Amino acid sequence: MPTMVEICADLRAEHQALDDLVAPLSDREWLTPTPAEPWTITDQISHLTYFDERALLAATEPERFRSWRDGGLVELTRTDRPPADIAIGRFLHYDELLAMWRSGRAQMVVAFEVLDPKERIPWFGPDMSAASFATARLMETWAHGQDVADALGKQREPTDRLKHIVHIGVRALPYAYSVRRMEQPDQPIRVEVTAPSGELWTWGPDDAANRVEGDALELALVVTQRRHRADTSLEATGDAADEWLSIAQAFAGPAGPGRKPGQFKKR
Repeated sequence: MPTMVEICADLRAEHQALDDLVAPLSDREWLTPTPAEPWTITDQISHLTYFDERALLAATEPERFRSWRDGGLVELTRTDRPPADIAIGRFLHYDELLAMWRSGRAQMVVAFEVLDPKERIPWFGPDMSAASFATARLMETWAHGQDVADALGKQREPTDRLKHIVHIGVRALPYAYSVRRMEQPDQPIRVEVTAPSGELWTWGPDDAANRVEGDALELALVVTQRRHRADTSLEATGDAADEWLSIAQAFAGPAGPGRKPGQFKKR
């Protein structure tokens, strides 16, 4: 298990990778639609800005976060105006939004670094350990960064930071079933994927009959629902593995629609 300092170093690197994508954009490019309809690139960064600030609150003032969360999330669910996370970018120039995102994410990571990795942090689903919580922010940054890269028609160079994302996707298997009110299979699933570095990453018993095998990047794209499994070369053996790969979800919240098959070509 990586330390909080190691997770935070990877989180900073993921922030910078996305920053490098958006910083050079023109005003017009900030309005480019992304595959997460109807969000633009502005909306993607606005969303991250808002929830990085919420994550900072959850990590430093958990009771205040719970009070806000349990109060109905009014500003996120109102239908008479843009949700609060999207509204930020609708009222700021892109330079101001970028500065706000940079400042907020920096404060968040500094707060994460000093946490005990086992400390429980409240969020929108079950409470998470601090290590899982920081990993989840990395996953969110990477996933929304993929939306931005897809909008711009750019291929990002994969890194071994993907291990955080695949790990949380595998660990979230029970949540993917519960959020869909489906019965979780009792058969264990073996996951074997090849990292960008060539290393083999594995989860689950090595003698499991149900298996998911392939490329780490493709599995990260599937568990974050940035690619339909049909547009990857991932192989599922066994009914349980096949079913899980069709509903895998690394993020909290309701089951997402994901991407349509054929929307993106196989790598």
